[in-house]
Amino acid sequence: MAERSRTAGKARKQPSRFLRLLYVRWLRRSTIALLHALLWTSAFVLALELRMGGFTRELERASLKTLALVVVLRLGMFAAAGLFDGLWRYSGILELERIVLATTASTLLAMIPALRFGVPPSVLLEEWLASIVAIGGARMVFRELYERHRAERRRTPTLVIGANDTGESLIRDLHRMRGAPWEVVGFLDERPTMQGNHVHGVPVLGPPNEEALRRAIATHRIGQVIFAAPVASGEQTRQLVQQCRTAGVPVKVLPSLAERIATHGPDAVRDVQIEDLLGRAPVELNLSQVAASFQNLVVLITGAAGSIGSELARQTLRFGPRKLLLFDHNENALFFIEHELREQCLAGVLEPLLGDITDEQRVGWVFEHFRPDIVLHAAAHKHVCMMEANPREAARNNVFGTKLLAETADAVGTGAFVLVSTDKAVKPTSVMGASKRVCEMVIQHIARRSKTRFAAVRFGNVLGSNGSVVPLFRAQIASGGPVTVTHPSATRYFMTIPEAAQLVLQAAALGGTGKIFLLDMGRPVKILELARDLIVLSGLRPEVDIAVSFSGLQPGEKLYEELLSDDEIAGERPHPKIMVACIEPPSEEDFEQGMDLLADAIGRSDERELRRALSFLVPEARIAMPGDPLPPPRSSGARATRPARRDAWPGTETRVSRFEHPADLFGSGGDE
Repeated sequence: MAERSRTAGKARKQPSRFLRLLYVRWLRRSTIALLHALLWTSAFVLALELRMGGFTRELERASLKTLALVVVLRLGMFAAAGLFDGLWRYSGILELERIVLATTASTLLAMIPALRFGVPPSVLLEEWLASIVAIGGARMVFRELYERHRAERRRTPTLVIGANDTGESLIRDLHRMRGAPWEVVGFLDERPTMQGNHVHGVPVLGPPNEEALRRAIATHRIGQVIFAAPVASGEQTRQLVQQCRTAGVPVKVLPSLAERIATHGPDAVRDVQIEDLLGRAPVELNLSQVAASFQNLVVLITGAAGSIGSELARQTLRFGPRKLLLFDHNENALFFIEHELREQCLAGVLEPLLGDITDEQRVGWVFEHFRPDIVLHAAAHKHVCMMEANPREAARNNVFGTKLLAETADAVGTGAFVLVSTDKAVKPTSVMGASKRVCEMVIQHIARRSKTRFAAVRFGNVLGSNGSVVPLFRAQIASGGPVTVTHPSATRYFMTIPEAAQLVLQAAALGGTGKIFLLDMGRPVKILELARDLIVLSGLRPEVDIAVSFSGLQPGEKLYEELLSDDEIAGERPHPKIMVACIEPPSEEDFEQGMDLLADAIGRSDERELRRALSFLVPEARIAMPGDPLPPPRSSGARATRPARRDAWPGTETRVSRFEHPADLFGSGGDE
């Protein structure tokens, strides 16, 4: 019985609460509509004043009829456009467009009746312009005032002890800083000459003693106190700090410029770094385009614990994904990147996933369970020499791992899939490079029939990444040398890790499917010059303090990298630093045959057949086994014919060592 009475009581309360909410909403809309009507009336009176000298006796009745008609039409149009419902604090371009459309429509509807009343069209035109300015301006002014008020509320009222050069530089820095977190409301300074003065408009409130501090905290609601060094004796400083702590006010110390340089050098004035010598302009993202592509979506990053994958994760978090899936097979590295990023996002956004991209069950579960909207595929075996020694793993992981991910993404309806590729896929001389070129073919092949938008992004070496030459050189310099360079003329394209990650995200936001994007990597850099620069930046002298030696090109290495092969054409530039490569994929039949050959070779762990299968898929590749013939490079458009038997591959008569003559790898290219 008591339960029924409580239920009945709740039922009676719900309609009354609903009616109150309805009344409040009606009252708010009515007030806004009344304000608009007053602004339209003012605009109409202004237009009459400008054109007719005010309400003349001849046009008084006609003017009043026209004004009433305009106001009624405007009320209807604005209500239909929802312009009485929005919050003015969020007014923007879209709302301004609706204001212009609604105002224009009502003016056009009122034009013919106004002519019949005898009001000239010029009055309505001027009223139309004045109304747009008045209504739009009122909303923009309200928004600006709201933003300023909110910014002021967010800023912490700050008291600076010491109106010296350090305190003055803080005021100047805060004035220059947009959205500064602090607002300095006053100084305390012990010099009598400073009492009652102002520093950049900020008053000196008194000497740094307990009474002045207590008065300032109470009067200005101080949120923090900053000591500008040096300001007071140690004993006086301790007393002031104790008083601040008693009042619950945080205390900070602002180091002087000399102290910042002496003790905070790496933070305040850093040394020149090798990235500074590349002379590269900073990347400018189309932030609105990238944010729209990632915001509130589920993003899966493979290889998320690696150097590129982890930076992709950091950058992606900036754009507010609903969930960020970190997929990697390295348990320790995955733990550390998840621990780092956990502090930068809301609970439930990060999802660390341990697994292998070739594990069909694990990959299938991840896609089926989380349904990612975007996949950034950075997982791959990338070390050239290591993959020459382990070609089966390069093909199994890179090619068939990519194939499994891409097919699963297609099956679950993923929106976009971006493969992180490499410039070593161009005229590859290594198993790693050839495997990445086949990865590009895989996504081009699936893109032909899939609703998922597939793309690949090619770029060069990444400074500071795992396996990069820069950490190796630094370790050799730290151990006293020598620094080993493969060849005096060897060159590479270099990018920084953040730059590469940002451009991958930008490419993911671009349209089209089956495209291969090339990143602008600037000029190629000679490895020898890079090594010498690093020695100099370490405060040492090349060839005097640290020797430089040449080890020769290792298996699979090239003298220089290229962006496009001979039959690949650079196409459109959808972004200043991104270009689309026009690359014709192989025919369906050739692709399926080559993939069958490659899968068979992997299953039998037959390295010779594996290299031949890669050469079949990538005709321009130069990856024959030592002792096998090295056929002349062929255009990728001229496909090899699949042999009837595995022992029937052409050209088994001549035996030339694959790595005996490194210069032969580059045809007529020669040294740079």
